[in-house]
Amino acid sequence: MARDTTDFRPIESMDELVAYLAEGNKPREKWRIGTEHEKFPFYVDGNAPVPYGGDRGIRALLEGMQRTLGWEPILDEGRIIGLVEPTGQGAISLEPGGQFELSGAPVETIHQTCREGNAHLAQLREIAEPLGIRFLGLGGSPKWKLSETPRMPKSRYDIMTAYMPKVGTQGLDMMYRTCTIQVNLDFSSETDMRRKMQVSLKLQPLATALFANSPFTDGKPNGLQSWRGEIWKDTDNQRSGLLPFCFSPDFGFADYVEWALDVPMYFVIRDGRYHDMTHMTFRQFMAGAARDEVTDGMPTIGDWANHLSTLFPDVRLKRFLEMRGADGGPWRRICALPAFWVGLLYDEEALDAAEALTADWSYEEVLAMRNAVPAEAIATLFRNTTLRDVARDVLAISRMGLKNRKRLNRDGFDETNFLSTLDEVVARGTTSAQEMVTAYHTRWGDSIEPVFLEYAY
Repeated sequence: MARDTTDFRPIESMDELVAYLAEGNKPREKWRIGTEHEKFPFYVDGNAPVPYGGDRGIRALLEGMQRTLGWEPILDEGRIIGLVEPTGQGAISLEPGGQFELSGAPVETIHQTCREGNAHLAQLREIAEPLGIRFLGLGGSPKWKLSETPRMPKSRYDIMTAYMPKVGTQGLDMMYRTCTIQVNLDFSSETDMRRKMQVSLKLQPLATALFANSPFTDGKPNGLQSWRGEIWKDTDNQRSGLLPFCFSPDFGFADYVEWALDVPMYFVIRDGRYHDMTHMTFRQFMAGAARDEVTDGMPTIGDWANHLSTLFPDVRLKRFLEMRGADGGPWRRICALPAFWVGLLYDEEALDAAEALTADWSYEEVLAMRNAVPAEAIATLFRNTTLRDVARDVLAISRMGLKNRKRLNRDGFDETNFLSTLDEVVARGTTSAQEMVTAYHTRWGDSIEPVFLEYAY
């Protein structure tokens, strides 16, 4: 998230929290696609991580992008930490370890998403190359230890860094050493949200498997295909993971609100400062627990919006749905991830088919799948088959949905070609992670350094 919200309207009742989510309901013609992708900056000389400061650091990179794009700077205590397009159509932000993120504009087609991603990477290269910086498209930092990883000067990250070790064993690795590709999608009603939430929660482990791309840690193979997926198994289980109540046939906005109310907060912003609120839940905040701690110590709509942005389930509900299961990867994956989910969720025939396919998948089965995928990826056993076979069926449904959408580019091609990189994974039976490990043990000569050539933007 590029910029935390400052909406000072007071919250008068619990109903307003539910209404806030329901305001995301949009008619089909207003549905959009918002793609986010992160990548690791590194110095070409030595494949070293890039710090925030200095003439060739992250700050210089952001300032160069600001001059090129004309976007507004986002400041934290006077330091530039991101950029936002003046009309809100897209933003650039920093993850805790310097991971560079584009939060794309809400667009109508995957063609536009792909053009946007390509334009961003071209602009980034123009600024970064004179600084000796390139970017790595992986799901996990392959070489640098946590102690070697830079820390970005964002106030919310200071609060999270202190809090994470209290609630899990891998939260700092999640913050500082992982990258993802996400897509944000709309819904038309509470019923439509429920259907999309349930289908996408059940299929999120499949996305993790298909996009598995983080097999290295500290300069050597880690024995996993998605280290990033493994990290999420013990980051902060109060606010992340697979949500059992979402599997209920009558799940709705109010159920998500009830869950979110009992998750500890991270912060509130008052007078431009971040205040640590990790010692209380939002429900306690609503009851007045912060009256004596911060100025205007009662909750606002902005506080609620920020709290929702600090929850990390596999599919996150805000006023849209965020698909959160995929590792970061090469540029083709930036187009493939939104294509996969748009095909499944934005066409009624495809959504019906995906819902039918997953209708009797239980929470326990999906959880077992989620737990196995970081190591086994598409070889994960599910009932009497593997996820590789499940992927064939799901990709066929996604392809049908994209065909039905009939969104053509200027050459007359629809959006189905963006699934080709996932078709290759299924056809080969091997993930990107497996292919990297094979390369490491053969032509890379047990060296991690070639990954910075072959998987760089």
